[in-house]
Amino acid sequence: MPLPLPKNRDEIVAIQRARKRVAVETARRAPFWRGKLDHVDLDRLDDPAEWAKIPILDKDMLRALADQDFYGQFCLPGPVAEYWRSGGTTGVPLFYPRSPTDMQYALLSFARVFQCSGCTPGQAAHLSFPLGIHPVGQVLARAAQREGLAVNWAGSGTTTPSQLQIELIQRLRPAIWLGMSSYGLHLANLAEQRGIDLARGSVEKILCSAEPLSDAKRAKIAAAWGAAVWDTFGMTEAGMMGCEGPARDGFHVWTDLYFVEVIDPATGLPVPEGTVGSLVVTPLWTNTITPFLRWSSGDLVSYRSAGASDGPFSVFPVVKHAHRTTGFFKVRGINLNHAELEDFFFRVATIADFKAELVTVRDLDCLRVSIEVRPGADASHVAATLATDMHNAFEVTPDVVVLDAGTLAKEFESGVKAPRFVDKRT
Repeated sequence: MPLPLPKNRDEIVAIQRARKRVAVETARRAPFWRGKLDHVDLDRLDDPAEWAKIPILDKDMLRALADQDFYGQFCLPGPVAEYWRSGGTTGVPLFYPRSPTDMQYALLSFARVFQCSGCTPGQAAHLSFPLGIHPVGQVLARAAQREGLAVNWAGSGTTTPSQLQIELIQRLRPAIWLGMSSYGLHLANLAEQRGIDLARGSVEKILCSAEPLSDAKRAKIAAAWGAAVWDTFGMTEAGMMGCEGPARDGFHVWTDLYFVEVIDPATGLPVPEGTVGSLVVTPLWTNTITPFLRWSSGDLVSYRSAGASDGPFSVFPVVKHAHRTTGFFKVRGINLNHAELEDFFFRVATIADFKAELVTVRDLDCLRVSIEVRPGADASHVAATLATDMHNAFEVTPDVVVLDAGTLAKEFESGVKAPRFVDKRT
């Protein structure tokens, strides 16, 4: 690998000092950054006040660029090894070019999740991340091979039908399952419907990514699979950025690969350690064509210089996702936070899966909740109880629709991230 794991934090500081300067020098070559960085002193980038002179870059700024402007003004010329589709479920996606040099460090960033989570060479892994233009599946599979793991590139349910995936897991008996948490729940529900107990199977470790993982969702997956669940964190603008340690107290972020800040979104100033703020990231190595500086992803996190886990990855700080974003539904004056809703649904044992939509009915905003009920449960009773419990918890009474088992999975598995919250108001 191109960069060994740092032995101490002094090594990380030295890498950041050198690479931050390279990042700014590289950005100055792009027409997009012309005139925006002239006032920044390259010799004083370790001074937080000087670094803060670099403007924050966000999704709206990139979305304002036409394709030809993004590739001609923001991106730099150079050899391209592959393209990464931007994440998210809204707006027109961008496709980020990655150079051969970028890919060396990208593969390193993905490989570290196997090291950090305790996977060992010789183990087998079943990969259910989507394979295609979004990088998480195909890069994670290649990184796993570099770590000496045997990988079954199953892909999502659109690549390999979910029933066949369950059969392959039973036949090949992998120790590791890799996929989005929502698809992991779907496979567990499908297996249960067919009388298969995944908790008695071979999988002992689950690595998730690409969507938020609440405590309730984690517990539900762990119980269904009988496996320890590890979460990972990354973004297509940078690469795979971190993985949980044994303490599960947040993501160890590879700060030798990415310079991270947590700022107050209103003032732009750094927040105290442990305080929730907006995550800002500057890639230090995967930036030879796409010179991202101070990229604001929209994630709300807290930062601590050290976590509770021991081992070689304890050299890295811990970033904990707040599971809060600006995403919420406003129904007749009441704000419904998406993360709180998801946590609520996954704590209901009789609900296998769900989707929440805002719809317009007779010119009024209404919350429609579509659910799949676990086998053996009385669907009418579950729906009625859910409506009452949601009214008591959120002061909103939803229209509850009961769907056949597997309906939502067919809808979800065609995308990279499960669109559980959809605004369909007219």
